[in-house]
Amino acid sequence: MSRPAVEPPPSRWVLPTLEELAALPEDDGDLIALGADLEPGTVLAAYRAGLFPMPEDRRTIGWWSPARRGVLPLDRLHVSRSLRRSRRDFEVTVDAAFDEVVDGCADPGRPHGWIDRRIKQAYAELHRLGWAHSVEVWREGRLAGGLYGIGIGGLFAGESMFHRERDASKVALVGLVELLAADEHGAAGHRLIDVQWSTEHLASLGVVERTRSSYLAALPALLEVPPPAW
Repeated sequence: MSRPAVEPPPSRWVLPTLEELAALPEDDGDLIALGADLEPGTVLAAYRAGLFPMPEDRRTIGWWSPARRGVLPLDRLHVSRSLRRSRRDFEVTVDAAFDEVVDGCADPGRPHGWIDRRIKQAYAELHRLGWAHSVEVWREGRLAGGLYGIGIGGLFAGESMFHRERDASKVALVGLVELLAADEHGAAGHRLIDVQWSTEHLASLGVVERTRSSYLAALPALLEVPPPAW
């Protein structure tokens, strides 16, 4: 049985409310605010308001709420025959190597890298408190890929994923969906994976787009869904 997550002290910052964000025009852009900090209370308050952090530069944190939000309902995951075969070639674990997964996602050789020391430290602390989770994919004892994100109630807010072997990141996503869908209390059908922005690759796996207002309207009920057994 997983341990309950520890609620940190509240943020000292005033963040936009769900209502304020939902009222923004769809063409108003995805970047909502700059500044604040990455203390656990601030980061959790942001996710609960429909925001997530991403550095703008080495000093400034940006807070984002995409006008077109990429989400993966659990029942929409598309698993091809080749991916099913690949799934059998790997071992999947949860929260077994969180720091190593974040390091893999933060590889400076990857294009468009944004995970810096501040992000690593912030999410390591959220992992220690029971809010940030990782899914690891292994082959013969070597970390082949994985993903990490924040779990609050029925929401898993995916932050990043990586692979060192073909299909390893896809297998991590399959493992995440299997975990979120495994529930004896009927909560699984009400859970959702937030991927921030959709891409052609993610769309091929079943990711769809929602408007900012529809995502935010569904968020309060989603956060009240019982969490899975991390």
